[in-house]
Amino acid sequence: MKIGIKITTMRFPKVSLKKCFLFTVAFAVLLLFGFTLREKDIWTSRTQHPLMPPKSQQNPEETQNIALLTHIPTTTVRSLYEDYDKTQDMDNSLFPEGNGRPWYFSNGVRYPAPARINRKTKKRVARLFPYEDSQNDRITNQLMFVPPNYEEIKQQGKLKTILLYNGLGPWNVRQGKDVFQHAKCPVSTCTLTANREHSATADMILFKDHYIPPGVTRQPHQIYMLYFLECPYHTQNIKFPSVFNWTATYRKDSDIVAPYEKWEYFDPRVKQVEQDKNYALNKTKKVAWFVSNCGARNGRLQYAHDLQKHIQVDIYGACGNFKCSRSTSDLCFELLDNDYKFYLAFENSNCKDYITEKFFVNALYRNVLPIVMGARPEDYLASSPYKSYIHVDDFASPKELAAYLHLLDKNDELYNSYFKWKGTGEFINTYFWCRVCAMLHDEAALEKPKWYPDINDWWRGKGVCTSNSWRIGRHDIMSDD
Repeated sequence: MKIGIKITTMRFPKVSLKKCFLFTVAFAVLLLFGFTLREKDIWTSRTQHPLMPPKSQQNPEETQNIALLTHIPTTTVRSLYEDYDKTQDMDNSLFPEGNGRPWYFSNGVRYPAPARINRKTKKRVARLFPYEDSQNDRITNQLMFVPPNYEEIKQQGKLKTILLYNGLGPWNVRQGKDVFQHAKCPVSTCTLTANREHSATADMILFKDHYIPPGVTRQPHQIYMLYFLECPYHTQNIKFPSVFNWTATYRKDSDIVAPYEKWEYFDPRVKQVEQDKNYALNKTKKVAWFVSNCGARNGRLQYAHDLQKHIQVDIYGACGNFKCSRSTSDLCFELLDNDYKFYLAFENSNCKDYITEKFFVNALYRNVLPIVMGARPEDYLASSPYKSYIHVDDFASPKELAAYLHLLDKNDELYNSYFKWKGTGEFINTYFWCRVCAMLHDEAALEKPKWYPDINDWWRGKGVCTSNSWRIGRHDIMSDD
């Protein structure tokens, strides 16, 4: 008897070389398409602006100006939504659509929870001071800061005392807890006083505009803070070293930044929206300027006169030929809304971060395109809505600036591109006192308070101010007079 063994071999399906080739090509095309989209997103700022005419239609004189003003910078707007421990999973409620806008917005409803603690360092992760985040003003971080142990602090019932050494008058506030409670501060366990008898016990002594030594023994726990609103040219030269722990000024590297205005996006991912309004409609005049100080040290009046040689510039006030009474200021500013396309928002000094109501209130609050002079170009970029102004230092001369303004005057679409920021955010209340109170409860900052060895070197040192254009050189020619 023969036993036969049948060996069955396993057959694999036939692979078509043609199908394999087509599949490989399709996969490669998809990869190439995805890479191209990413490259397009990354390099958008290097492409020609879609509103600009083709290069073949541009004359040589306009080409340089166009390149300067239509370049879209790849800036990153950091906000409170980044002020959390990156080692933890992000909660969708941190974003605007999660559970409403933060409390400091108009109709804002979202109040902060106690600050998170980093699992590794055991320290709070909120970036509150310049040494923790030197590139931003940290205002929203401070507005959304609540100490990790705040519930315990409230139960103890102890208030932090802030002594306004130069009196209540300059602050226009009431003594006591009213300012913190009325503002509904997230951290409100503080009280204000102007009684200098508290000099030896106050948690903070706040000096506004000028410093006078209290003449009492200073306690180790006390914070001395200096508040300046004006630029270095118009503030006290303080002769006392190693006095101040904190500063409060318009400068972004102040401990508590107190700007003239603060712009905040509703959603930092959306910086422009299409407008349904033509902001150039029926405007027949070019440039306006309201000014009364004709002797500013940055040469702004001479610049305006040089600009007048190439474009219409109507100067209102003591320095020009046009009149509009301050008693009817609303009517004056209606001229900007209805008649003029451009406004000279020129500061009286060229100093780091020095951007006042001349820019925010006189221009951005109106329907006019501001031309700015004062702070450095990067300062305006960090403090302003995206593409909302023109900086004089983007041009080599008033003549080149005028050439670009003429281009905008002829092109409504390009002119209107400078107003797409409207509706993407608002100028928020920065709640100065709320932030001061919150910071005074930050144990990390109070354990070993920082010091300014020489407040003058920080406030009026090299590179802070210049009487020249920032294009010429970043050097300080200030004197102590």
